[in-house]
Amino acid sequence: MREFALAFPGATEDFPWGDRVAKVRGKIFVSLGLDPVAGSGMTLTVKLPASHEAALDLPFTAPTGYGLGKAGWVTATFGPADEPPVEILKGWIVESYHSIAPKKLAAELDSGGQS
Repeated sequence: MREFALAFPGATEDFPWGDRVAKVRGKIFVSLGLDPVAGSGMTLTVKLPASHEAALDLPFTAPTGYGLGKAGWVTATFGPADEPPVEILKGWIVESYHSIAPKKLAAELDSGGQS
C-alpha cells in the first residue's frame, strides 16, 4: 500500500505520530499504521467522501476516531493472520487522494501519472 500511495503525483511520506502517512501538498490522504490491539496487525485510514457508508458496512472498518469519522474518514484494521482486500484498499486510497489533492494533481493521476 505504501509504494502504491507514494507513486501518486506529488505524494510524499511523513511520520507525524510514528505512523507512516502519505501526503499531497502537506495534507494526509492515507495513514498506514500498526494496530497495537491486534499485535502486529495493520491499520489503514483514508478519507472516503463518496463510499464511506458502504465501507463502514465491512466487518474490518470503523469511523476514524477524534471526530474524523464524521468528516468521512474510515479506518480499516487487520490482524496478523488476515488477508486484506488489496484491490478495495487501493480503490480507497485513490478516492482519498482525489478528495485531498489539488485538482491538477488529481487530473495527473487520472491521466496515468501513477504507475
